[in-house]
Amino acid sequence: MTSLLGRSLVGAVLAAALAGAAHAGPDWSQFTDMQTVEVISTEEDGTQRLTTVWIVVLDYQPYIRTSGTRWGDNVEREGRLRLRVPAGEWDLRAEKVLSPSEVDRVVAAFREKYGTTDAVLEWIRFGETRVFRLME
Repeated sequence: MTSLLGRSLVGAVLAAALAGAAHAGPDWSQFTDMQTVEVISTEEDGTQRLTTVWIVVLDYQPYIRTSGTRWGDNVEREGRLRLRVPAGEWDLRAEKVLSPSEVDRVVAAFREKYGTTDAVLEWIRFGETRVFRLME
């Protein structure tokens, strides 16, 4: 009877682990060196917009950034997006970062990761810099 109980317990733990893995979010460490991701946002009319964007991970937290873009408007309005990378897709919450010091830290992380390209693009960006923290 002990072996039956032991097998049941092992089976229950294994089933719970597999169920959790099936619904687990992304491992953010894989995004540290990743250059781009695809963001799927929802337009006001319900259609989907696919946009390729840069991503940074700062203190194990992923961030994306935009300025006066339509996809940024969609994400800010909805507070949600779908993130697509070769390893999979995830429905995520996207929280606009309001703290100026946190925005500055994230912008600095983008500058460090993307270097001169980021500096050059700074000249052609328009509108407010919007930073979104991605969360499950």
